[in-house]
Amino acid sequence: QGQLVESGGGLVQAGGSLRLSCVVSGSISRLYAMGWDRQAPGKQRELVATITSDGRTNYADSVKGRFTISRDNAKNTVYLQMNSLKPEDTAVYYCTARRLGVLFLGQGTHVTVSS
Repeated sequence: QGQLVESGGGLVQAGGSLRLSCVVSGSISRLYAMGWDRQAPGKQRELVATITSDGRTNYADSVKGRFTISRDNAKNTVYLQMNSLKPEDTAVYYCTARRLGVLFLGQGTHVTVSS
């Protein structure tokens, strides 16, 4: 089975930055599209950003220009650099791996942005 382990969440003031990391292991190959979803209190989980095996990226409109997703295949790690954070970015952030209808989801890391 595949495993995704996130780290890097925490409490930050509005306007600040955080970098989330996700270490990938097990059966999740480099062919998987990696990404980050988030779920705010009382809301459904939503896609934040994805990156394909060949490096193509996609972002939710709400984070374009502020968040950057990247992957280091040599380190089996996916990153989400979050800048200019806003209180509405407060959520549990989940690392994801998707391919051919299969979804792996990490345990999540909490991000809280204070105003």
